[in-house]
Amino acid sequence: MAASHGNSARGGGARGPQGRGKGSKAGPKGGFRSGPGKSSGYGKGSGPGKGSRTGDAAGRGYAKGPASGRGKGPGKPKAAAGQKGPQKPRAFAGVDKYERRASAIKEHGPHRRRRPKNPPVDRLEVHDENGVRLQKLMAQAGVASRRVCEEMIQDGRVSVDEQIVTELGVRVDPALQVVHVDGMRIQTDEKLVYYAFNKPAGVVSTMEDPDGRRCVSDYLDPRKHERVFHVGRLDVETEGLLLLTNDGELTNRLTHPSYEVPKTYLVQVHGPVEKGIGNRMKEGIRLEDGIAKVDDFRLVDSTPGHVLIEVVLHSGRNRIVRRMFDAVDHPVEKLARTHVGPIAIGDQKQGTVRKLSHTEVGNLLASVGM
Repeated sequence: MAASHGNSARGGGARGPQGRGKGSKAGPKGGFRSGPGKSSGYGKGSGPGKGSRTGDAAGRGYAKGPASGRGKGPGKPKAAAGQKGPQKPRAFAGVDKYERRASAIKEHGPHRRRRPKNPPVDRLEVHDENGVRLQKLMAQAGVASRRVCEEMIQDGRVSVDEQIVTELGVRVDPALQVVHVDGMRIQTDEKLVYYAFNKPAGVVSTMEDPDGRRCVSDYLDPRKHERVFHVGRLDVETEGLLLLTNDGELTNRLTHPSYEVPKTYLVQVHGPVEKGIGNRMKEGIRLEDGIAKVDDFRLVDSTPGHVLIEVVLHSGRNRIVRRMFDAVDHPVEKLARTHVGPIAIGDQKQGTVRKLSHTEVGNLLASVGM
Protein backbone atom coordinates (compact mmCIF):
# COMPACT_ATOMS: atom_id res chain seq x y z
CA MET A 1 0.00 0.00 0.00
CA ALA A 2 2.89 2.33 0.83
CA ALA A 3 4.57 1.67 -2.50
CA SER A 4 1.37 2.11 -4.30
CA HIS A 5 0.82 5.37 -2.46
CA GLY A 6 4.31 6.58 -3.33
CA ASN A 7 4.02 5.70 -6.98
CA SER A 8 0.77 7.46 -7.15
CA ALA A 9 2.24 10.56 -5.57
CA ARG A 10 5.30 10.63 -7.84
CA GLY A 11 3.30 9.87 -10.95
CA GLY A 12 0.85 12.68 -10.35
CA GLY A 13 -2.06 10.25 -10.31
CA ALA A 14 -5.17 10.47 -8.21
CA ARG A 15 -4.85 10.00 -4.45
CA GLY A 16 -7.83 7.78 -4.04
CA PRO A 17 -11.19 8.16 -5.68
CA GLN A 18 -10.70 11.92 -6.02
CA GLY A 19 -6.98 12.70 -6.10
CA ARG A 20 -5.30 16.06 -6.35
CA GLY A 21 -2.71 15.44 -9.07
CA LYS A 22 -0.82 17.56 -11.55
CA GLY A 23 -3.37 16.84 -14.19
CA SER A 24 -5.92 19.03 -12.52
CA LYS A 25 -5.95 22.81 -13.17
CA ALA A 26 -7.11 25.28 -10.61
CA GLY A 27 -9.35 27.94 -12.15
CA PRO A 28 -10.13 31.33 -10.74
CA LYS A 29 -13.24 30.12 -8.96
CA GLY A 30 -12.32 26.45 -8.29
CA GLY A 31 -14.67 23.48 -8.40
CA PHE A 32 -14.94 19.83 -9.39
CA ARG A 33 -15.26 18.61 -12.96
CA SER A 34 -15.54 15.00 -13.99
CA GLY A 35 -14.90 13.65 -17.44
CA PRO A 36 -16.38 10.57 -19.08
CA GLY A 37 -13.24 8.51 -18.19
CA LYS A 38 -14.10 8.67 -14.42
CA SER A 39 -11.27 11.09 -13.85
CA SER A 40 -11.76 14.06 -11.65
CA GLY A 41 -9.61 17.10 -10.92
CA TYR A 42 -9.64 19.61 -8.16
CA GLY A 43 -9.84 23.03 -9.67
CA LYS A 44 -11.64 24.64 -12.61
CA GLY A 45 -11.41 21.47 -14.64
CA SER A 46 -8.98 19.59 -16.80
CA GLY A 47 -8.48 20.46 -20.45
CA PRO A 48 -8.52 17.87 -23.25
CA GLY A 49 -6.03 15.06 -22.63
CA LYS A 50 -4.93 16.38 -19.21
CA GLY A 51 -7.20 14.63 -16.78
CA SER A 52 -5.83 12.33 -14.01
CA ARG A 53 -6.33 8.55 -14.30
CA THR A 54 -7.51 6.07 -11.71
CA GLY A 55 -7.63 2.26 -11.56
CA ASP A 56 -5.67 0.47 -14.28
CA ALA A 57 -4.40 3.72 -15.67
CA ALA A 58 -2.44 4.78 -12.57
CA GLY A 59 1.03 6.20 -13.18
CA ARG A 60 2.48 9.24 -14.97
CA GLY A 61 0.14 9.12 -17.92
CA TYR A 62 -2.80 11.45 -18.34
CA ALA A 63 -6.17 10.56 -19.76
CA LYS A 64 -7.13 12.21 -23.07
CA GLY A 65 -10.70 13.26 -23.48
CA PRO A 66 -13.03 16.20 -23.84
CA ALA A 67 -13.13 18.96 -21.24
CA SER A 68 -15.24 18.16 -18.29
CA GLY A 69 -18.06 20.36 -17.02
CA ARG A 70 -18.72 21.53 -13.49
CA GLY A 71 -20.10 18.30 -12.22
CA LYS A 72 -23.18 18.66 -14.49
CA GLY A 73 -22.14 16.86 -17.63
CA PRO A 74 -20.58 18.45 -20.73
CA GLY A 75 -19.94 22.24 -20.60
CA LYS A 76 -21.78 24.90 -22.68
CA PRO A 77 -20.52 25.33 -26.24
CA LYS A 78 -18.36 28.40 -26.75
CA ALA A 79 -19.39 31.09 -29.25
CA ALA A 80 -17.43 31.26 -32.45
CA ALA A 81 -14.83 34.00 -32.85
CA GLY A 82 -16.36 37.34 -33.72
CA GLN A 83 -19.85 36.36 -32.53
CA LYS A 84 -21.57 37.41 -29.34
CA GLY A 85 -23.44 34.91 -27.34
CA PRO A 86 -26.92 35.47 -25.97
CA GLN A 87 -27.07 38.42 -23.60
CA LYS A 88 -29.29 38.85 -20.63
CA PRO A 89 -31.64 41.85 -20.64
CA ARG A 90 -30.14 44.80 -18.83
CA ALA A 91 -32.09 46.70 -16.23
CA PHE A 92 -33.02 50.31 -17.19
CA ALA A 93 -30.59 52.25 -15.07
CA GLY A 94 -31.96 55.74 -15.88
CA VAL A 95 -35.32 55.42 -14.17
CA ASP A 96 -34.23 57.41 -11.15
CA LYS A 97 -32.84 60.19 -13.35
CA TYR A 98 -36.09 60.63 -15.25
CA GLU A 99 -38.12 60.43 -12.07
CA ARG A 100 -36.02 63.25 -10.63
CA ARG A 101 -36.45 65.30 -13.80
CA ALA A 102 -40.23 64.78 -13.80
CA SER A 103 -40.34 65.82 -10.16
CA ALA A 104 -38.32 68.97 -10.90
CA ILE A 105 -40.58 69.92 -13.82
CA LYS A 106 -43.64 69.43 -11.65
CA GLU A 107 -42.21 71.66 -8.95
CA HIS A 108 -40.45 74.38 -10.99
CA GLY A 109 -42.03 74.13 -14.45
CA PRO A 110 -40.36 73.18 -17.78
CA HIS A 111 -36.78 74.16 -18.35
CA ARG A 112 -36.20 77.21 -20.52
CA ARG A 113 -32.98 78.20 -22.14
CA ARG A 114 -31.43 81.05 -20.29
CA ARG A 115 -30.92 84.27 -22.13
CA PRO A 116 -27.99 86.56 -21.45
CA LYS A 117 -28.73 89.20 -18.88
CA ASN A 118 -29.44 92.61 -20.34
CA PRO A 119 -28.36 95.89 -18.78
CA PRO A 120 -31.08 97.76 -16.86
CA VAL A 121 -33.36 99.82 -19.09
CA ASP A 122 -34.84 102.10 -16.45
CA ARG A 123 -32.07 104.55 -17.21
CA LEU A 124 -33.38 105.09 -20.77
CA GLU A 125 -35.71 108.02 -21.34
CA VAL A 126 -37.71 106.13 -23.97
CA HIS A 127 -38.52 103.26 -21.58
CA ASP A 128 -42.15 103.13 -20.41
CA GLU A 129 -42.63 100.47 -17.75
CA ASN A 130 -46.36 100.27 -18.60
CA GLY A 131 -45.76 99.97 -22.33
CA VAL A 132 -45.28 97.06 -24.74
CA ARG A 133 -41.96 95.33 -25.34
CA LEU A 134 -40.30 96.87 -28.36
CA GLN A 135 -39.65 93.58 -30.20
CA LYS A 136 -43.27 92.50 -29.70
CA LEU A 137 -44.54 95.82 -31.03
CA MET A 138 -42.34 95.50 -34.10
CA ALA A 139 -43.55 91.97 -34.78
CA GLN A 140 -47.18 93.08 -34.48
CA ALA A 141 -46.49 95.86 -36.96
CA GLY A 142 -45.33 93.27 -39.49
CA VAL A 143 -41.62 94.11 -39.49
CA ALA A 144 -40.43 90.52 -38.95
CA SER A 145 -40.67 87.67 -36.47
CA ARG A 146 -40.02 88.51 -32.84
CA ARG A 147 -36.67 86.71 -32.88
CA VAL A 148 -35.51 88.67 -35.94
CA CYS A 149 -36.75 91.90 -34.36
CA GLU A 150 -34.61 91.19 -31.30
CA GLU A 151 -31.57 90.81 -33.53
CA MET A 152 -32.38 94.09 -35.28
CA ILE A 153 -32.57 95.86 -31.92
CA GLN A 154 -29.25 94.43 -30.77
CA ASP A 155 -27.66 95.47 -34.08
CA GLY A 156 -28.65 99.11 -33.46
CA ARG A 157 -31.11 99.33 -36.37
CA VAL A 158 -34.08 100.50 -34.27
CA SER A 159 -34.74 103.92 -32.79
CA VAL A 160 -37.47 105.17 -30.48
CA ASP A 161 -38.17 108.90 -30.51
CA GLU A 162 -34.94 109.35 -32.51
CA GLN A 163 -32.86 107.53 -29.86
CA ILE A 164 -31.05 104.32 -30.86
CA VAL A 165 -32.11 101.37 -28.68
CA THR A 166 -30.02 98.21 -28.33
CA GLU A 167 -31.50 96.70 -25.14
CA LEU A 168 -34.21 94.05 -25.42
CA GLY A 169 -36.08 94.99 -22.27
CA VAL A 170 -37.28 98.40 -23.50
CA ARG A 171 -41.04 99.02 -23.38
CA VAL A 172 -42.74 101.75 -25.37
CA ASP A 173 -46.19 103.33 -25.65
CA PRO A 174 -47.55 102.55 -29.15
CA ALA A 175 -49.89 105.53 -29.18
CA LEU A 176 -47.35 108.19 -28.16
CA GLN A 177 -43.87 107.08 -29.21
CA VAL A 178 -42.38 106.91 -32.70
CA VAL A 179 -40.40 103.84 -33.81
CA HIS A 180 -38.10 103.74 -36.83
CA VAL A 181 -36.42 100.68 -38.32
CA ASP A 182 -33.51 101.35 -40.68
CA GLY A 183 -34.70 104.95 -40.87
CA MET A 184 -38.26 104.03 -41.86
CA ARG A 185 -41.12 104.69 -39.48
CA ILE A 186 -43.42 101.81 -38.56
CA GLN A 187 -47.02 102.42 -37.59
CA THR A 188 -47.47 101.03 -34.09
CA ASP A 189 -50.89 102.50 -33.30
CA GLU A 190 -53.40 99.79 -34.19
CA LYS A 191 -56.25 102.32 -34.18
CA LEU A 192 -54.89 103.99 -37.32
CA VAL A 193 -55.85 102.39 -40.65
CA TYR A 194 -54.90 103.06 -44.26
CA TYR A 195 -56.75 102.02 -47.43
CA ALA A 196 -56.40 102.42 -51.19
CA PHE A 197 -59.63 102.97 -53.16
CA ASN A 198 -59.78 102.67 -56.94
CA LYS A 199 -62.47 105.23 -57.65
CA PRO A 200 -64.55 104.70 -60.78
CA ALA A 201 -65.62 107.61 -62.94
CA GLY A 202 -68.93 109.14 -61.85
CA VAL A 203 -68.25 108.74 -58.12
CA VAL A 204 -68.10 111.86 -55.95
CA SER A 205 -65.05 112.22 -53.69
CA THR A 206 -67.07 112.72 -50.53
CA MET A 207 -68.31 110.46 -47.77
CA GLU A 208 -71.90 111.70 -48.19
CA ASP A 209 -73.66 113.48 -51.05
CA PRO A 210 -76.84 115.51 -50.48
CA ASP A 211 -77.85 115.00 -54.12
CA GLY A 212 -77.85 111.22 -53.73
CA ARG A 213 -74.98 110.57 -56.12
CA ARG A 214 -72.61 107.67 -55.58
CA CYS A 215 -69.86 108.54 -53.12
CA VAL A 216 -66.92 106.88 -51.38
CA SER A 217 -68.93 105.56 -48.42
CA ASP A 218 -71.04 103.44 -50.80
CA TYR A 219 -67.96 101.24 -51.33
CA LEU A 220 -67.08 100.81 -47.64
CA ASP A 221 -68.49 97.98 -45.55
CA PRO A 222 -69.10 99.27 -41.99
CA ARG A 223 -68.54 95.75 -40.68
CA LYS A 224 -65.03 95.60 -42.15
CA HIS A 225 -63.84 99.19 -42.46
CA GLU A 226 -63.36 101.71 -39.68
CA ARG A 227 -64.53 105.31 -40.02
CA VAL A 228 -62.10 106.94 -42.46
CA PHE A 229 -61.74 110.06 -44.60
CA HIS A 230 -60.43 110.58 -48.12
CA VAL A 231 -57.04 112.23 -48.65
CA GLY A 232 -57.56 114.98 -51.19
CA ARG A 233 -60.10 114.74 -53.99
CA LEU A 234 -60.61 113.53 -57.52
CA ASP A 235 -63.21 115.21 -59.67
CA VAL A 236 -66.28 113.22 -60.60
CA GLU A 237 -65.06 112.08 -64.02
CA THR A 238 -61.51 111.26 -62.89
CA GLU A 239 -60.86 107.69 -61.82
CA GLY A 240 -58.01 105.99 -60.01
CA LEU A 241 -56.23 106.03 -56.67
CA LEU A 242 -57.78 107.73 -53.66
CA LEU A 243 -56.28 107.19 -50.21
CA LEU A 244 -58.53 106.69 -47.18
CA THR A 245 -57.35 106.92 -43.57
CA ASN A 246 -58.17 108.13 -40.07
CA ASP A 247 -54.61 109.42 -39.55
CA GLY A 248 -55.13 113.19 -39.38
CA GLU A 249 -51.44 114.10 -39.29
CA LEU A 250 -50.69 112.07 -42.40
CA THR A 251 -53.67 113.58 -44.22
CA ASN A 252 -52.45 117.10 -43.47
CA ARG A 253 -48.95 116.38 -44.75
CA LEU A 254 -50.10 114.61 -47.91
CA THR A 255 -52.35 117.52 -48.87
CA HIS A 256 -50.05 120.36 -47.81
CA PRO A 257 -48.11 121.78 -50.80
CA SER A 258 -44.92 122.26 -48.76
CA TYR A 259 -44.33 118.48 -48.68
CA GLU A 260 -44.60 118.24 -52.47
CA VAL A 261 -45.90 114.68 -52.60
CA PRO A 262 -45.76 113.61 -56.27
CA LYS A 263 -48.88 112.30 -57.99
CA THR A 264 -48.87 110.40 -61.27
CA TYR A 265 -51.68 110.54 -63.87
CA LEU A 266 -52.43 108.85 -67.16
CA VAL A 267 -54.01 111.33 -69.55
CA GLN A 268 -55.73 110.46 -72.81
CA VAL A 269 -56.06 113.36 -75.25
CA HIS A 270 -56.93 113.82 -78.90
CA GLY A 271 -53.84 113.37 -81.06
CA PRO A 272 -51.43 113.90 -82.51
CA VAL A 273 -49.60 116.07 -79.97
CA GLU A 274 -47.24 118.70 -81.28
CA LYS A 275 -43.59 118.63 -80.31
CA GLY A 276 -42.63 120.90 -77.48
CA ILE A 277 -45.85 120.47 -75.48
CA GLY A 278 -43.99 118.54 -72.82
CA ASN A 279 -41.30 121.20 -72.47
CA ARG A 280 -43.92 123.92 -72.18
CA MET A 281 -45.64 122.05 -69.34
CA LYS A 282 -42.33 121.51 -67.56
CA GLU A 283 -41.44 125.19 -67.82
CA GLY A 284 -44.87 126.23 -66.56
CA ILE A 285 -48.30 127.09 -67.89
CA ARG A 286 -49.98 130.32 -66.82
CA LEU A 287 -53.45 129.69 -65.41
CA GLU A 288 -56.01 132.00 -63.80
CA ASP A 289 -54.72 131.07 -60.32
CA GLY A 290 -51.01 131.19 -61.11
CA ILE A 291 -48.26 129.24 -62.83
CA ALA A 292 -48.62 125.44 -62.95
CA LYS A 293 -46.03 123.00 -64.20
CA VAL A 294 -45.43 119.26 -64.32
CA ASP A 295 -42.41 117.43 -62.88
CA ASP A 296 -42.34 114.87 -65.70
CA PHE A 297 -44.02 114.41 -69.08
CA ARG A 298 -43.83 111.17 -71.08
CA LEU A 299 -45.64 109.77 -74.12
CA VAL A 300 -46.84 106.26 -73.27
CA ASP A 301 -48.89 105.13 -76.29
CA SER A 302 -50.64 106.43 -79.34
CA THR A 303 -53.43 105.18 -81.59
CA PRO A 304 -55.03 106.89 -84.55
CA GLY A 305 -56.66 109.99 -83.13
CA HIS A 306 -55.62 109.39 -79.50
CA VAL A 307 -52.46 109.79 -77.41
CA LEU A 308 -51.79 108.44 -73.92
CA ILE A 309 -49.50 110.62 -71.80
CA GLU A 310 -48.09 110.14 -68.29
CA VAL A 311 -47.54 113.26 -66.21
CA VAL A 312 -46.16 113.67 -62.70
CA LEU A 313 -46.84 116.75 -60.60
CA HIS A 314 -47.01 117.63 -56.94
CA SER A 315 -49.59 120.39 -57.11
CA GLY A 316 -52.96 119.58 -55.56
CA ARG A 317 -55.01 122.41 -57.00
CA ASN A 318 -58.52 121.69 -58.18
CA ARG A 319 -58.75 120.11 -61.68
CA ILE A 320 -55.11 121.12 -62.28
CA VAL A 321 -54.36 118.46 -64.92
CA ARG A 322 -57.46 119.16 -67.00
CA ARG A 323 -56.86 122.92 -66.91
CA MET A 324 -53.22 122.55 -68.01
CA PHE A 325 -54.11 120.43 -71.04
CA ASP A 326 -56.94 122.81 -71.92
CA ALA A 327 -54.38 125.61 -71.90
CA VAL A 328 -52.28 123.83 -74.57
CA ASP A 329 -55.36 123.05 -76.72
CA HIS A 330 -55.48 119.32 -75.93
CA PRO A 331 -58.60 118.76 -73.83
CA VAL A 332 -58.58 115.67 -71.65
CA GLU A 333 -60.69 112.76 -72.90
CA LYS A 334 -59.95 110.39 -70.03
CA LEU A 335 -57.98 110.84 -66.81
CA ALA A 336 -56.82 108.35 -64.15
CA ARG A 337 -54.51 108.74 -61.15
CA THR A 338 -52.10 105.81 -60.75
CA HIS A 339 -49.77 106.88 -57.91
CA VAL A 340 -49.80 108.99 -54.77
CA GLY A 341 -46.24 109.18 -53.50
CA PRO A 342 -44.96 105.61 -53.18
CA ILE A 343 -48.45 104.05 -53.31
CA ALA A 344 -49.53 102.59 -56.67
CA ILE A 345 -52.97 101.43 -57.79
CA GLY A 346 -51.41 98.56 -59.72
CA ASP A 347 -53.90 96.00 -61.00
CA GLN A 348 -56.50 96.73 -58.32
CA LYS A 349 -60.00 96.52 -59.75
CA GLN A 350 -62.17 99.60 -59.99
CA GLY A 351 -64.59 100.10 -57.12
CA THR A 352 -62.55 97.98 -54.67
CA VAL A 353 -60.93 98.96 -51.38
CA ARG A 354 -57.77 97.29 -50.09
CA LYS A 355 -55.77 97.75 -46.92
CA LEU A 356 -52.24 99.03 -47.37
CA SER A 357 -49.45 96.70 -46.30
CA HIS A 358 -47.11 97.57 -43.44
CA THR A 359 -44.34 98.30 -45.94
CA GLU A 360 -46.57 100.64 -47.95
CA VAL A 361 -47.60 102.50 -44.79
CA GLY A 362 -43.96 102.85 -43.75
CA ASN A 363 -42.96 104.22 -47.17
CA LEU A 364 -45.92 106.59 -47.17
CA LEU A 365 -45.04 107.96 -43.74
CA ALA A 366 -41.40 108.34 -44.75
CA SER A 367 -42.36 110.29 -47.87
CA VAL A 368 -43.76 113.10 -45.70
CA GLY A 369 -41.08 112.96 -43.00
CA MET A 370 -43.05 111.05 -40.39
